[in-house]
Amino acid sequence: MVRQEIYPKDFQEFLEFFKTEDDCWNYLFNIRWPNGYICSKCQSEKYWLTEKRLIHCVNCEHQASITAGTIFQGTRKPLLLWFHIIWWVVAQKTGASAYNLKDFMGFGSYETAWAWLHKLRRAMIRTNRNKLTGEVEVDETYIGGKEAGNGKQGRGAETKSLVVVATECKGKQIGRVRFKIISEASGDELIPFIEDNIEPRSVVITDGWKGYNSLSQMEEYEHVVKKISGSSQEAHELLPHVHMVDSLVKRWINGTHQGKVSRKHLAFYLDEFAFRFNRKLSTYRGKLFFRLIEQAVETMPKPLNELFKQT
Repeated sequence: MVRQEIYPKDFQEFLEFFKTEDDCWNYLFNIRWPNGYICSKCQSEKYWLTEKRLIHCVNCEHQASITAGTIFQGTRKPLLLWFHIIWWVVAQKTGASAYNLKDFMGFGSYETAWAWLHKLRRAMIRTNRNKLTGEVEVDETYIGGKEAGNGKQGRGAETKSLVVVATECKGKQIGRVRFKIISEASGDELIPFIEDNIEPRSVVITDGWKGYNSLSQMEEYEHVVKKISGSSQEAHELLPHVHMVDSLVKRWINGTHQGKVSRKHLAFYLDEFAFRFNRKLSTYRGKLFFRLIEQAVETMPKPLNELFKQT
Protein backbone atom coordinates (compact mmCIF):
# COMPACT_ATOMS: atom_id res chain seq x y z
CA MET A 1 0.00 0.00 0.00
CA VAL A 2 1.47 3.34 -1.06
CA ARG A 3 0.18 6.21 1.05
CA GLN A 4 1.35 9.70 0.19
CA GLU A 5 1.94 11.91 3.21
CA ILE A 6 -0.03 14.99 2.22
CA TYR A 7 -0.89 17.39 5.01
CA PRO A 8 -1.15 21.11 5.81
CA LYS A 9 2.04 22.47 7.34
CA ASP A 10 0.37 25.11 9.51
CA PHE A 11 -3.09 26.32 10.50
CA GLN A 12 -3.39 28.71 7.56
CA GLU A 13 -2.79 25.82 5.18
CA PHE A 14 -5.22 23.72 7.24
CA LEU A 15 -7.96 26.28 6.55
CA GLU A 16 -7.15 26.09 2.83
CA PHE A 17 -7.14 22.27 2.86
CA PHE A 18 -10.43 21.83 4.71
CA LYS A 19 -13.11 24.34 3.82
CA THR A 20 -16.02 21.93 3.47
CA GLU A 21 -17.29 18.57 4.65
CA ASP A 22 -16.43 17.15 1.22
CA ASP A 23 -12.79 18.19 1.66
CA CYS A 24 -12.63 16.12 4.86
CA TRP A 25 -14.45 13.18 3.28
CA ASN A 26 -12.03 13.10 0.35
CA TYR A 27 -9.03 13.31 2.68
CA LEU A 28 -10.25 10.31 4.68
CA PHE A 29 -10.99 8.41 1.47
CA ASN A 30 -7.44 8.89 0.18
CA ILE A 31 -5.95 7.81 3.50
CA ARG A 32 -8.16 4.71 3.79
CA TRP A 33 -7.77 3.66 0.16
CA PRO A 34 -4.58 5.27 -1.22
CA ASN A 35 -4.60 2.95 -4.24
CA GLY A 36 -8.32 3.28 -4.90
CA TYR A 37 -11.39 1.76 -3.28
CA ILE A 38 -11.71 -2.03 -3.21
CA CYS A 39 -14.96 -3.61 -2.04
CA SER A 40 -14.44 -5.60 1.17
CA LYS A 41 -17.05 -8.16 0.05
CA CYS A 42 -16.18 -8.95 -3.57
CA GLN A 43 -12.90 -7.07 -4.19
CA SER A 44 -14.42 -5.08 -7.03
CA GLU A 45 -12.94 -1.66 -7.73
CA LYS A 46 -16.07 -0.24 -9.38
CA TYR A 47 -18.41 1.88 -7.28
CA TRP A 48 -20.62 4.94 -7.22
CA LEU A 49 -21.57 7.34 -4.43
CA THR A 50 -25.10 7.57 -3.06
CA GLU A 51 -26.75 10.85 -2.05
CA LYS A 52 -25.63 10.16 1.52
CA ARG A 53 -22.05 9.62 0.29
CA LEU A 54 -22.11 5.89 0.86
CA ILE A 55 -19.76 3.93 -1.39
CA HIS A 56 -21.98 1.57 -3.43
CA CYS A 57 -20.27 -1.41 -5.06
CA VAL A 58 -21.40 -1.86 -8.68
CA ASN A 59 -20.73 -5.60 -8.60
CA CYS A 60 -22.29 -6.84 -5.33
CA GLU A 61 -24.15 -3.70 -4.24
CA HIS A 62 -22.45 -3.68 -0.83
CA GLN A 63 -22.44 -0.21 0.69
CA ALA A 64 -19.59 1.16 2.76
CA SER A 65 -19.30 4.29 4.85
CA ILE A 66 -16.12 6.35 4.96
CA THR A 67 -16.30 6.32 8.78
CA ALA A 68 -17.24 2.65 9.36
CA GLY A 69 -14.67 0.85 11.49
CA THR A 70 -12.95 4.08 12.52
CA ILE A 71 -13.16 6.26 15.61
CA PHE A 72 -15.55 8.48 13.63
CA GLN A 73 -18.13 5.70 13.25
CA GLY A 74 -21.62 6.75 14.33
CA THR A 75 -20.65 10.36 14.95
CA ARG A 76 -23.39 12.95 14.54
CA LYS A 77 -20.88 15.76 14.33
CA PRO A 78 -19.41 17.00 11.03
CA LEU A 79 -16.03 15.67 9.98
CA LEU A 80 -14.96 19.30 9.66
CA LEU A 81 -15.46 19.73 13.41
CA TRP A 82 -13.50 16.54 14.08
CA PHE A 83 -10.65 17.80 11.89
CA HIS A 84 -10.55 21.14 13.70
CA ILE A 85 -10.41 19.39 17.07
CA ILE A 86 -7.71 16.98 15.91
CA TRP A 87 -5.64 19.92 14.68
CA TRP A 88 -6.17 21.69 18.02
CA VAL A 89 -5.10 18.56 19.93
CA VAL A 90 -1.84 18.09 18.02
CA ALA A 91 -1.13 21.83 18.19
CA GLN A 92 -1.03 21.71 22.00
CA LYS A 93 2.65 21.07 22.63
CA THR A 94 2.08 20.38 26.33
CA GLY A 95 -0.93 18.13 25.77
CA ALA A 96 -4.68 18.60 25.65
CA SER A 97 -6.96 18.55 28.66
CA ALA A 98 -10.72 18.10 28.65
CA TYR A 99 -11.20 21.38 30.52
CA ASN A 100 -9.27 23.32 27.87
CA LEU A 101 -11.08 21.56 25.02
CA LYS A 102 -14.46 22.29 26.62
CA ASP A 103 -13.63 25.99 26.86
CA PHE A 104 -12.09 26.15 23.36
CA MET A 105 -14.92 24.37 21.54
CA GLY A 106 -17.79 25.51 23.73
CA PHE A 107 -18.89 21.96 24.57
CA GLY A 108 -21.84 21.79 26.93
CA SER A 109 -20.12 19.50 29.42
CA TYR A 110 -16.74 18.32 30.59
CA GLU A 111 -17.82 14.73 29.90
CA THR A 112 -18.31 15.46 26.20
CA ALA A 113 -14.83 16.96 25.85
CA TRP A 114 -13.33 14.09 27.88
CA ALA A 115 -14.98 11.50 25.61
CA TRP A 116 -13.72 13.16 22.42
CA LEU A 117 -10.16 13.26 23.74
CA HIS A 118 -10.28 9.63 24.85
CA LYS A 119 -11.49 8.53 21.43
CA LEU A 120 -8.44 10.28 19.96
CA ARG A 121 -6.04 8.89 22.57
CA ARG A 122 -7.07 5.38 21.56
CA ALA A 123 -5.82 6.17 18.07
CA MET A 124 -2.42 7.51 19.09
CA ILE A 125 -0.51 4.22 19.19
CA ARG A 126 0.02 1.86 16.23
CA THR A 127 0.02 -1.83 17.09
CA ASN A 128 2.72 -2.60 14.47
CA ARG A 129 5.05 0.30 15.25
CA ASN A 130 8.81 -0.17 14.96
CA LYS A 131 10.65 -1.36 18.05
CA LEU A 132 13.27 0.68 19.88
CA THR A 133 16.86 0.11 18.76
CA GLY A 134 20.46 0.80 19.77
CA GLU A 135 21.12 1.54 23.42
CA VAL A 136 17.91 1.44 25.45
CA GLU A 137 17.51 2.20 29.15
CA VAL A 138 14.71 0.37 30.99
CA ASP A 139 13.39 1.10 34.45
CA GLU A 140 10.14 1.16 36.40
CA THR A 141 8.44 4.07 38.12
CA TYR A 142 5.27 4.69 40.08
CA ILE A 143 2.82 7.21 38.67
CA GLY A 144 -0.08 8.56 40.69
CA GLY A 145 -1.03 10.83 43.56
CA LYS A 146 0.82 11.36 46.80
CA GLU A 147 1.22 8.33 48.98
CA ALA A 148 -0.90 8.08 52.08
CA GLY A 149 0.48 7.06 55.46
CA ASN A 150 4.24 6.80 55.66
CA GLY A 151 4.82 7.97 52.09
CA LYS A 152 6.47 4.74 51.03
CA GLN A 153 8.09 5.01 47.60
CA GLY A 154 9.97 2.81 45.14
CA ARG A 155 9.18 -0.76 44.12
CA GLY A 156 7.08 -1.30 47.25
CA ALA A 157 4.66 1.63 46.77
CA GLU A 158 1.08 0.49 47.10
CA THR A 159 -1.31 3.17 45.86
CA LYS A 160 0.35 4.17 42.60
CA SER A 161 0.38 2.54 39.18
CA LEU A 162 3.59 0.69 38.38
CA VAL A 163 4.87 1.60 34.91
CA VAL A 164 7.85 0.17 33.07
CA VAL A 165 9.58 2.66 30.79
CA ALA A 166 12.02 2.12 27.91
CA THR A 167 13.99 4.99 26.42
CA GLU A 168 16.35 5.11 23.44
CA CYS A 169 19.72 6.72 24.17
CA LYS A 170 21.01 8.93 21.34
CA GLY A 171 24.22 10.14 22.94
CA LYS A 172 23.02 12.69 25.49
CA GLN A 173 19.72 13.02 23.65
CA ILE A 174 16.57 10.96 24.23
CA GLY A 175 15.08 9.05 21.29
CA ARG A 176 11.72 7.29 21.31
CA VAL A 177 9.96 6.02 24.42
CA ARG A 178 7.65 3.15 25.39
CA PHE A 179 5.43 2.65 28.43
CA LYS A 180 3.43 -0.20 29.92
CA ILE A 181 1.50 -0.53 33.16
CA ILE A 182 2.49 -3.73 34.95
CA SER A 183 1.19 -5.43 38.07
CA GLU A 184 4.61 -6.21 39.56
CA ALA A 185 8.29 -5.68 38.82
CA SER A 186 8.98 -9.35 38.14
CA GLY A 187 10.78 -11.01 35.26
CA ASP A 188 7.44 -12.40 34.07
CA GLU A 189 6.29 -8.82 33.43
CA LEU A 190 9.54 -7.03 32.56
CA ILE A 191 11.10 -9.46 30.05
CA PRO A 192 7.98 -9.69 27.79
CA PHE A 193 7.85 -5.88 27.75
CA ILE A 194 11.47 -5.77 26.57
CA GLU A 195 10.83 -8.41 23.89
CA ASP A 196 7.71 -6.60 22.66
CA ASN A 197 9.30 -3.15 22.50
CA ILE A 198 13.04 -3.51 21.89
CA GLU A 199 14.66 -4.84 18.72
CA PRO A 200 16.95 -7.88 19.10
CA ARG A 201 20.68 -7.11 19.06
CA SER A 202 20.03 -3.91 21.00
CA VAL A 203 21.88 -2.99 24.19
CA VAL A 204 19.48 -3.01 27.14
CA ILE A 205 20.65 -1.00 30.14
CA THR A 206 19.03 -1.61 33.54
CA ASP A 207 19.80 -1.27 37.22
CA GLY A 208 20.58 -4.33 39.32
CA TRP A 209 16.97 -5.26 40.05
CA LYS A 210 16.47 -9.04 40.09
CA GLY A 211 13.52 -8.83 37.68
CA TYR A 212 16.05 -8.26 34.87
CA ASN A 213 18.40 -11.11 35.81
CA SER A 214 17.31 -13.51 33.05
CA LEU A 215 18.03 -10.84 30.44
CA SER A 216 21.75 -11.59 30.78
CA GLN A 217 21.14 -15.17 29.64
CA MET A 218 19.25 -14.12 26.49
CA GLU A 219 21.18 -14.18 23.22
CA GLU A 220 18.89 -11.58 21.65
CA TYR A 221 20.17 -8.69 23.75
CA GLU A 222 23.35 -7.34 25.27
CA HIS A 223 22.49 -6.64 28.90
CA VAL A 224 24.38 -3.86 30.68
CA VAL A 225 23.73 -3.69 34.43
CA LYS A 226 24.38 -0.48 36.34
CA LYS A 227 23.97 -1.30 40.01
CA ILE A 228 22.98 1.54 42.30
CA SER A 229 23.94 -0.32 45.46
CA GLY A 230 27.60 0.25 46.22
CA SER A 231 27.86 2.92 43.56
CA SER A 232 28.78 6.52 44.29
CA GLN A 233 26.14 7.64 41.80
CA GLU A 234 22.41 8.17 42.15
CA ALA A 235 19.87 6.27 40.02
CA HIS A 236 19.20 9.33 37.85
CA GLU A 237 22.94 9.55 37.10
CA LEU A 238 23.31 5.87 36.19
CA LEU A 239 20.17 5.81 34.01
CA PRO A 240 19.82 9.49 33.04
CA HIS A 241 17.65 9.10 29.94
CA VAL A 242 14.89 6.97 31.41
CA HIS A 243 14.83 8.98 34.65
CA MET A 244 14.45 12.19 32.66
CA VAL A 245 11.45 10.67 30.85
CA ASP A 246 10.02 9.55 34.21
CA SER A 247 10.30 13.12 35.44
CA LEU A 248 8.82 14.63 32.27
CA VAL A 249 5.77 12.36 32.15
CA LYS A 250 4.97 13.00 35.83
CA ARG A 251 5.37 16.75 35.33
CA TRP A 252 3.11 16.53 32.27
CA ILE A 253 0.36 14.66 34.12
CA ASN A 254 0.53 17.02 37.09
CA GLY A 255 0.75 20.14 34.93
CA THR A 256 -1.56 19.53 31.98
CA HIS A 257 -4.04 17.32 33.84
CA GLN A 258 -3.51 18.60 37.41
CA GLY A 259 -2.74 15.01 38.39
CA LYS A 260 -6.38 14.03 37.82
CA VAL A 261 -5.77 10.89 35.80
CA SER A 262 -7.84 7.80 36.57
CA ARG A 263 -5.77 4.64 37.06
CA LYS A 264 -8.14 2.91 34.63
CA HIS A 265 -7.24 5.36 31.88
CA LEU A 266 -3.58 6.01 32.70
CA ALA A 267 -2.41 3.80 29.81
CA PHE A 268 -4.12 6.08 27.29
CA TYR A 269 -2.55 9.19 28.81
CA LEU A 270 0.83 7.48 28.53
CA ASP A 271 0.01 6.71 24.89
CA GLU A 272 -0.64 10.41 24.31
CA PHE A 273 2.64 11.38 25.96
CA ALA A 274 4.53 8.84 23.82
CA PHE A 275 2.76 10.01 20.64
CA ARG A 276 3.83 13.59 21.28
CA PHE A 277 7.31 12.84 22.64
CA ASN A 278 8.26 10.47 19.82
CA ARG A 279 7.40 13.20 17.30
CA LYS A 280 8.96 16.10 19.16
CA LEU A 281 11.35 16.81 16.30
CA SER A 282 8.66 16.96 13.59
CA THR A 283 9.10 20.17 11.61
CA TYR A 284 5.38 20.68 11.09
CA ARG A 285 2.34 20.24 13.31
CA GLY A 286 0.64 18.94 10.17
CA LYS A 287 2.76 15.79 10.30
CA LEU A 288 1.22 14.93 13.69
CA PHE A 289 -2.23 15.75 12.31
CA PHE A 290 -1.67 13.37 9.39
CA ARG A 291 -0.42 10.59 11.67
CA LEU A 292 -3.38 10.92 14.02
CA ILE A 293 -5.89 10.91 11.14
CA GLU A 294 -4.06 7.94 9.61
CA GLN A 295 -4.30 5.99 12.86
CA ALA A 296 -7.87 7.15 13.54
CA VAL A 297 -9.13 5.37 10.41
CA GLU A 298 -7.40 2.16 11.55
CA THR A 299 -8.77 2.25 15.11
CA MET A 300 -12.03 0.51 15.91
CA PRO A 301 -14.73 2.72 17.45
CA LYS A 302 -15.44 2.75 21.17
CA PRO A 303 -19.07 3.58 22.08
CA LEU A 304 -19.50 6.42 24.55
CA ASN A 305 -21.32 4.26 27.07
CA GLU A 306 -18.31 1.92 27.20
CA LEU A 307 -15.95 4.84 27.69
CA PHE A 308 -17.96 6.21 30.60
CA LYS A 309 -18.47 2.71 32.03
CA GLN A 310 -14.72 2.54 32.62
CA THR A 311 -14.48 5.79 34.57
